[in-house]
Amino acid sequence: MKRSEDRLSIVALGGVNEIGKNMYVVQYNDDIIVIDCGSKFPDESLLGIDVIIPDIAYLLENRDRVRGLIVTHGHEDHIGGIPFVLKQLNIPIYATRLTLGLIQGKLREYGLLGKAKLQQIDANTELTLGAIPIRFFRTNHSIPDCLGVAFHTPQGTVVHTGDFKFDLTPVGGQYADIHKMAEIGRNGVLALLSESTNAERPGFTPSERLVGAHIEEEFAKAEGKIFLATFASNVHRVQQVIDAAAKVNRRVCLLGRSMVNVVDVASSLGYLQVPDGMLVEPAEANRYSPRELVVLCTGSQGEPMAALARIANGSHRQIGVSPGDTVILAATPIPGNERNVARIVDNLYERRAKVIYGSGSATGMHVSGHASQEELKLMLTLMRPKYFIPIHGEYRMLYQHRIMAEAVGVESGHTFILNNGDVVDIAGGVARQDRKIPNGNTLVDGLGIGDVGNIVLRDRKVLSEDGILILVMSVAKSGGKVVTGPDVISRGFVYVRESEGLLEEVQRIALNAVSQLDGSKPNQWASYKQAVKDEVAKFLYMHTKRRPMILPIIIQV
Repeated sequence: MKRSEDRLSIVALGGVNEIGKNMYVVQYNDDIIVIDCGSKFPDESLLGIDVIIPDIAYLLENRDRVRGLIVTHGHEDHIGGIPFVLKQLNIPIYATRLTLGLIQGKLREYGLLGKAKLQQIDANTELTLGAIPIRFFRTNHSIPDCLGVAFHTPQGTVVHTGDFKFDLTPVGGQYADIHKMAEIGRNGVLALLSESTNAERPGFTPSERLVGAHIEEEFAKAEGKIFLATFASNVHRVQQVIDAAAKVNRRVCLLGRSMVNVVDVASSLGYLQVPDGMLVEPAEANRYSPRELVVLCTGSQGEPMAALARIANGSHRQIGVSPGDTVILAATPIPGNERNVARIVDNLYERRAKVIYGSGSATGMHVSGHASQEELKLMLTLMRPKYFIPIHGEYRMLYQHRIMAEAVGVESGHTFILNNGDVVDIAGGVARQDRKIPNGNTLVDGLGIGDVGNIVLRDRKVLSEDGILILVMSVAKSGGKVVTGPDVISRGFVYVRESEGLLEEVQRIALNAVSQLDGSKPNQWASYKQAVKDEVAKFLYMHTKRRPMILPIIIQV
């Protein structure tokens, strides 16, 4: 019998009002369970940042209550943050066989594998973490071994779908367990957290098998080398490329670190079937004629340093595109990546390649791994939740998902569209959202986690736009008179040889700013620097309409 003060809380730490860095929390009293720990790529405003991961301040404050991390599948937006989080919070991780294999590769790279507490689960696993029994159900997605999760708390059952679609003819034979979903729904679902990526797309998402047929068709027609770029983690797509290559007697060359890693893990665990002798090393690719080779590579999102981008601009050291080669982009650009992808397509056309890109009926080379509207309605109908929380999507997607939920029977007012950090509390069967925990983005730059903040990013932005002007001068310790300088160093602001008059005036203004200060007072060096910055900045903006970073260096002598 539950106590009257019992409270169930659902928290979004990442993944709402954005695509990526998914992390959610189910908390019942003192038991906290984390779902997924993803990352996302920075936009152009986050200069120098490698990845963005969720803010785990709440978990660190409550580290003694965190019982474990459940990972629904192996995509970067669900596992990419794990190495960075485990450095701060070493909690048990529960994941399926392939997902664990991918996580182990990441942890090995960061030297964390020996300390990690990893436990393999599957769709039939039954766990109890703290006071919360947990069950799982199989779903389809664009990577094998995907799970949905049901938390059977004393307040009621909370279901997290993970990423899913209803592919009735899946590659690899991992069918969605619709019967188990229906059983969970019949037993009563208090709250459903369901992904919203394709909530704006009507109808059903086509089966991945359709892509395989189109790949085989293009492979059979191709005259020269074939290049195919796709997400490395789309193991089903990779399998279909290997199968199509075998049918037309071509070898497969893998390019891109993530592609090599995923194929290695998936084939070693039995999720990829690669015929003996099928794979060739990049260094050996030139030994084969163009009609004997398929290059399977990363870079479908236009990443500047990925294999496809280097092939397209001719900078790859081992393999190049020749006139008549076929290049297939078997992925749809993630919003924000369209410009980079278009640049690569242009470069490939300039090299007189045959380029096949786009999704859906245009080329048949890509289908989404996410549920469209009718499938989202089916999930809602199977689960029949009392409360609904759309997740994994930008606001317009969450909003459309709410409309669908109400159309299939979720009571108006029982859907919560959250921001990261928002908390839904459920007590006595009644849910409300009226509190928030501190939450933001944690920026990873090199080995630093969270040590780059707004001030550093602002400085990087200034440097990237208007450059830096450094003024070096020596000042007498007694009296405060300038002994030498100022010497002016410009980087990214103006070219010194063409701006001698401007920089001479900068020297004069800096000297004048220092001479007007009372040098007899001790510890005036901060005042000297500020005076120089203010006067020089005012002059430069008046004459150039630019605001470079001004860095005075004053040396006592």
